[in-house]
Amino acid sequence: QLQLVESGGGLVQSGGSLRLSCAVSGDTLKYVVIGWFRQAPGKEHEGVSCLGTSDGSTYYTDSVRGRSTISADNAKNAVYLQMNNLKLEDTGIYYCAAVITGQPCTVVRSDYDYWGQGTQVTVSS
Repeated sequence: QLQLVESGGGLVQSGGSLRLSCAVSGDTLKYVVIGWFRQAPGKEHEGVSCLGTSDGSTYYTDSVRGRSTISADNAKNAVYLQMNNLKLEDTGIYYCAAVITGQPCTVVRSDYDYWGQGTQVTVSS
């Protein structure tokens, strides 16, 4: 059983940066896939990025690729999503999710068993 807590959201101007954190408890990050999802107002959940700790696989959706980096800190049992050059369309609630597996990461929601409560990101013009 894993527990996930997100932090790092907030209000930021367009072009700014945020680092979202996902603190994981209940087990180590070994053989875990962590995904970041977001839900913008009136839109469906979108898979943003993921990281497979066992194989080092990563994925970024097209809209954030090149300006975002996902990483893990095994000592802190945390996964981070650094987002730079934020855009208005990055606004939404960001959730981290986890599944215990050695498989490469995906951003398919149904692949994940554990979810955090979310952190709000608001990008202003």
